[in-house]
Amino acid sequence: MILRVAQVIMVALAPTLVAASDPPRTMSELLAHSTTADWRRLDPANTLYLQLDTGRVIIELAPEFAPRHVANIRALTHEHFYDGLAVERVQDNFVVQWGDPTQRRPVGTAARTLPAEFTQPVGPSLPFTRLPDADGYAPSVGFTLGLPAARDASGTTTWLVHCYGALGVGRDNDADSGGGTELYVVIGHAPRQLDRNATVVGRVVSGMELLATLPRGTGPLGFYERPQQGAVIRSVRLAADLPAPERTTIEVLRTDTPLFARLVAARRNRTDDWYKVPAGYIDLCNVPLPVRISAPSPSG
Repeated sequence: MILRVAQVIMVALAPTLVAASDPPRTMSELLAHSTTADWRRLDPANTLYLQLDTGRVIIELAPEFAPRHVANIRALTHEHFYDGLAVERVQDNFVVQWGDPTQRRPVGTAARTLPAEFTQPVGPSLPFTRLPDADGYAPSVGFTLGLPAARDASGTTTWLVHCYGALGVGRDNDADSGGGTELYVVIGHAPRQLDRNATVVGRVVSGMELLATLPRGTGPLGFYERPQQGAVIRSVRLAADLPAPERTTIEVLRTDTPLFARLVAARRNRTDDWYKVPAGYIDLCNVPLPVRISAPSPSG
């Protein structure tokens, strides 16, 4: 059923996204008319809470695209591997990175390295809401399960895209040298050259401002020159492992609905009073993915 819905929306997202009789709507107006069915709650088993002194960063994991890496990150989280580590790299207009640069911290039941999961074969579990516009990095791009994704020309291979907020696995030159002990989040203009060269395991859905405003590292590639310069990671937990009162009630807009198709159309051809020349085009990483929080995040 999910696949059938996605295929319908792929047609709806053709260049004639909205019928001419439909009145123009801004994103705010469209969201104001959204229904419960237009939103989905995050799966607590695939939701990470990264706690900094400044607040909670909420990350949605994507096991459909990187099952072994996501399972390993869950294992590292259960081992409290990340607790007490620090952000080690903040490169302006690129990434924030954290982990264990010494590679001495025990990983317990987790693996230190895994075979790369840069791409996945297309199947029924990976529906696709295609954007109509051409992309410079892939034959077709769109959204799968609410995440920015791309496909090859044959439509048989897919991968997650390095948009703002993407969570990736750090590695050395060997493609299979990462496993989740080093993680990074994109904080700048989408570095799409990383696509299919790093395993993407999810995206930040709340708290990006906490990462994007961290002090930039002054060493090569934005690494901090002294370990104590980096923000300390107080804890990383799966939402499923916390009592319900300690979880953040958060929903993200579904990307496989008629409402989302209209939102894309509205952003491709802005009708706000301020705009004088509608672009008639939208880049994958410029498509907004709205989030709404129904309860305040706890501070601890």
